Amino acid sequence: MTPLPATDTLSARLPPTLAGAERTLADQLAAWLALRIDEHALKPGTRLPSIRRFADDRGVSRSTVVEAYDRLIAAGYAESRRGAGFFVRARRPAGTSPRAGATTRTASKDTPPTLDVIWLLRSMLRQAPASNQPGAGLLPAEWLDSEIVAAGVRAVGRSAGTGLLGYGQPEGYLPLRQHLSERLAQADIAAAPEQIITTAGVTQAIDLVARHFLAPGDTVFVEDPAWFLMFARFAAFGARVVGVPRRHDGPDLQILANLLTRHQPKLFVVGSVLHNPTGSSISAANAHGLLKLADEYGFTIIEDDVYGDLQPGRALRLASLDQLKRVIYVSGFSKTLAASLRVGYIASSAALAQQLADLKMLTGLTTAELPERVVARVLAEGQYRRHLDRVRGRLDDARDRTSRALEKMGARLALQPQAGIFLWADFGRDTNVIAAEASEQGVLCAPGSLFSPSQLPSTWMRVSAATCMNPPALRFLAEAMR
Repeated sequence: MTPLPATDTLSARLPPTLAGAERTLADQLAAWLALRIDEHALKPGTRLPSIRRFADDRGVSRSTVVEAYDRLIAAGYAESRRGAGFFVRARRPAGTSPRAGATTRTASKDTPPTLDVIWLLRSMLRQAPASNQPGAGLLPAEWLDSEIVAAGVRAVGRSAGTGLLGYGQPEGYLPLRQHLSERLAQADIAAAPEQIITTAGVTQAIDLVARHFLAPGDTVFVEDPAWFLMFARFAAFGARVVGVPRRHDGPDLQILANLLTRHQPKLFVVGSVLHNPTGSSISAANAHGLLKLADEYGFTIIEDDVYGDLQPGRALRLASLDQLKRVIYVSGFSKTLAASLRVGYIASSAALAQQLADLKMLTGLTTAELPERVVARVLAEGQYRRHLDRVRGRLDDARDRTSRALEKMGARLALQPQAGIFLWADFGRDTNVIAAEASEQGVLCAPGSLFSPSQLPSTWMRVSAATCMNPPALRFLAEAMR
């Protein structure tokens, strides 16, 4: 069973055990069902699964299901009808009181969710980090090492003293930047500490670079498919977003060259290693051709390498070939260490780094130094490397099992990634339809339309390697393919 956390609403309405760290299976089941009701995937009047069926499907005892249903009834989410079973109860919005003649339902509650970037973000962020849903973008929590992070927090708390009470440096915690400089050198990227600034994850890193380079009306190239969050961010700056098809070895250089005869992009965002969502990595020939076009047409490349640490051995990176002349390198630790730390960084030329640090001050002063100190300690003690080795091994097994399951049900993989989290699969039908059906059953899918700047319907879908750990989700996908 995939545990889901109690949201703020659930914490207020359900018994205290549901909101605490030590939750029973009954608590987790109740929280999961309540979340589906809050998201309107289960509408008022819907009959909940029978106790026997739900117990068999989730692999728990019938008494556990009875306890979960009792918790839902106590919290006002469900009601029991003698001889008929359990049903979702119509509830008033929080903070309202009943009035004579007032209706308790609104039109929006009967409207299916709009499958857009906001929907996917909201759905992903409501999951536990342990998510093994097909559309998840994080590693399962049990694969991560919470003790490494907890020990780092404790050690920093004991030793930092008053160092945690100030704003910190605009560029970021210096010892962390020194460690990052050494790590980049191991990847053949020469970046002194003064060429590195820390950010609140890769999202803020790309946001800062976009703020520096873009004015309303400017053009930005992105890969198609690519990380979906960028599209809305660039559009918010008034930029025009143009997609460049992504092949198995990097951007399609022939189409890129044709587009460059019609557009003058300021930026081109490229995922070089374990690209999201395809899992592919750039080849040497493609990288050299891309840098040649950047020199010829004068655009800057943002190299997004947030998943690069999941690649074993040495991987080719644009920044190692360019040495931060036309390439701005961004990465972080949210995908591999802990999403809650929100520690990312930018490596660029020294002059640009100073300008970005100034912009960082104007938009948010400094980043939090506590998580940066924790990451610096983890890196210094050498635990991160051993942690990555363990994660890669588990990913290899899960990716192979999920790949075989997808191919067995008839989905076609774009390629067989040798590392990383994601599989890019063609399901042969509109995956927006699959995602909508999945949402009704509590399964999160990431349809291909969301990963294209055009947002057009697509038969492709991003699938997490950890999906093999979620039998109900695999059964749903298999049924959808029939």
